[in-house]
Amino acid sequence: MKAKPMNPSDTAIETWAQLLRVSRHLLSAVEQDLKDAKQPPLAWYDALLELKRAGPDGLRPFQLQSKMLLAQYNLSRLVDRLVSEGLVKRIESATDGRGFVLHLTSEGRKKQAAMWKVYQRSIANHFAGKLSDRELSKLSSLLGQLGT
Repeated sequence: MKAKPMNPSDTAIETWAQLLRVSRHLLSAVEQDLKDAKQPPLAWYDALLELKRAGPDGLRPFQLQSKMLLAQYNLSRLVDRLVSEGLVKRIESATDGRGFVLHLTSEGRKKQAAMWKVYQRSIANHFAGKLSDRELSKLSSLLGQLGT
């Protein structure tokens, strides 16, 4: 027998809405900081970071999508743009002649590092600097419960 879903309390509904509002606000603040620093959008950073982490093996596009923190509905357009900017290169897959593997270029590494300087400052200014280490640990624990 399936358990009947619980109706969320008013507190749960308000907290859910607040979580979404805060998330949207923080992402908008980071995007604005990147724009003010004449850097590309956060999705670029996310993709470049995952390709950096992948190392010399690179990633297939579907693997990149599964690792990205941000929703990316137009991954092929993002990849096309990163390739045209010389930040990423496509290499035909040795195991699948129809597919390709994405690799970070040296310019891509430089761009990711430059973006990180701005992003790191944004995290400090808009998030970490507003909470104590104890509060951050508690928040991390609570969010961890939601991710399981």
